[in-house]
Amino acid sequence: MQTLNNEWLTDGLVDFEYKKYILLAYFKSVKQSFNKIELYPFMADMVVHYNNLINLKIGKDTLKNQFPQSLTGIDAQKLRLVYKQMVADDEIMKELGEIVEYAIPKFKETLVEGKEIYDFVEKNCEITPVGMIPLYTDEGYFFLGNSGKDITVHRFQVMRFEAPDQNFRGINTTFISSISKGLGESFESLKIGLIRKFKDLPNPATYLIMSKLSFPYEATLIPIAKRLLVKYISTT
Repeated sequence: MQTLNNEWLTDGLVDFEYKKYILLAYFKSVKQSFNKIELYPFMADMVVHYNNLINLKIGKDTLKNQFPQSLTGIDAQKLRLVYKQMVADDEIMKELGEIVEYAIPKFKETLVEGKEIYDFVEKNCEITPVGMIPLYTDEGYFFLGNSGKDITVHRFQVMRFEAPDQNFRGINTTFISSISKGLGESFESLKIGLIRKFKDLPNPATYLIMSKLSFPYEATLIPIAKRLLVKYISTT
């Protein structure tokens, strides 16, 4: 798997053609992964790189606008003073600017492709509560099924993070076991078994997430199931 470290833009030779070669190799690896419906870790990785590039572009423009200007003359027709930027980009900054301008649309295009795959997988997943759901839903269990295969059991805890302008939710999960559900066995009985085994959660929120199609488990289904569960808990 072709990876891209966080310092790829300034690491090594700062040359447009060289960085273009690095990016093309990276996106080739991403597309090979997407063709197999494997979304992660590339999706999360690309979001970080894309945001870094956007912030760098904004920061560079802001920094440039903050440079002092010198008076060069007077435009008599428009009745205004004429200034010029006293500090111009050096060669490295120009090269970095070209690389950033090239990279941003490439990341955006590939992220859109990944989002389409993400939406397709999410639409083919259904989440339903198992048994009675308690008032406290930030901790419990979920069963995950992948197109008729064995069921995996996970424990989850929703984490809340507060920021000045908005709140965030994350999720921590722990794999418990993989089971083969018998014909006469219900998910409610499996939930009761978890309650008996783990005494610290006497009334856990429990959910079933089933995929209609078979998707790569670790690279796609697990991360999407986690996000789907957070969204479901947040809106119910």
